[in-house]
This record gives sequence, structure tokens and C-alpha cells, in this order.
Amino acid sequence: QVQLVESGGGWAQPGGSLRLSCAVSGFHLDVYDIGWFRQAPGKERDGVSCISSSSSSDGTTYYAGSVKGRFAISRDNATNTVYLQMNNLKPDDTGDYFCAAGDCKWPPSKYDYWGQGTQVTVSS
Repeated sequence: QVQLVESGGGWAQPGGSLRLSCAVSGFHLDVYDIGWFRQAPGKERDGVSCISSSSSSDGTTYYAGSVKGRFAISRDNATNTVYLQMNNLKPDDTGDYFCAAGDCKWPPSKYDYWGQGTQVTVSS
């Protein structure tokens, strides 16, 4: 069965860095695009970043404007893992982060497979 497991969340100071991992099982990363989403307190779940499967766009990446230049998404097909490197963190980055399998063109509601989420807290 398809499973996505996030890890790497926790606490960081403003300006610090965290790297989130999304370990995927049940399918290879060349089948589905993988997106990262976050839900800040009191807000709806929004897309943060996405990376296309090799079968679709050969690793094309997308970023929300609020994280562009600070976050970087990548994948390791050998280990079936997608990463989200988060640099220069800001308090507004605080929230629950989820990875999901689907299509980078889809809104969050269309994604079929989700991880359990990992919490990120950015504060001084």
C-alpha cells in the first residue's frame, strides 16, 4: 500500500534551517509528483513546493512565493525520498507540514495520498 512518512520537523530559530524528509513506499517517485503542503495555525492548508516525477516533467520544481529563494525541494530516486530543505526560516513558516503524492498542478484537495504530517515551529 502507498505510504508517505515525514520526518525532520521540530523547532528552529528564525534564520535557522531544517530539512524535512518524505519517505515513500508503495510506488516509485517516477509515478507521481510529490508536493509539500503546510497548514499554519488558523489557516487553510496551502502548497509550499512540489517536484514533478521524472515521467512527467523530469523533476521540475515549484515554490510558493513566500518560500521562493529560501526553500529547496529535491528527490532521491534511489531511496524513494523527497526532501524539503528550509533555510532562513521565519516565524510565519510555523505549521504542520505534509507531503502528498499526486500532480503538481492540483490543489491540495485533489491529492490522493498524504503523510501524517510533521510539525515545524520557528520562534526565538
